[in-house]
Amino acid sequence: MGLQYLHTMVRVTDLDASLDFYCNKLGLQEHSRYDSEQGRFTLVMLCAPDDKGNADAEKAPLVELTYNWDPEEYTGGRNFGHLAFRVDNIYETCQSLMDQGVTINRPPRDGRMAFIRSPDNISIELLQRGDSLPQAEPWASMGNTGTW
Repeated sequence: MGLQYLHTMVRVTDLDASLDFYCNKLGLQEHSRYDSEQGRFTLVMLCAPDDKGNADAEKAPLVELTYNWDPEEYTGGRNFGHLAFRVDNIYETCQSLMDQGVTINRPPRDGRMAFIRSPDNISIELLQRGDSLPQAEPWASMGNTGTW
């Protein structure tokens, strides 16, 4: 199973204060930014200076700051989003995990993305390397289980 660490997502309530902390104080660099008018959020991807070459080439390893434009109070660890890993074959990876008793909380219906949870309830995103795989059963019709 090919596996590559991609990013860690953290929800932030004050984007400017967070950028000041992560960039000006900690020393990370802004790698990219995406604003979604429809989704009402901003994603800012940060990288360590020594990881810039890999971040440019592989879009990893990164810290993803997610800023939701509508105010939200984050409790119970909701401000920590997920760990993300790239896999060689999303379907084979999910099947292997299921065979080992892991619940696929968000199946890879799109051939690209799935979510699972660790024993400590940490959300883990699995992303297909390269283009999405063609939709396939049983994944295409599988519903979500729990939260992810």
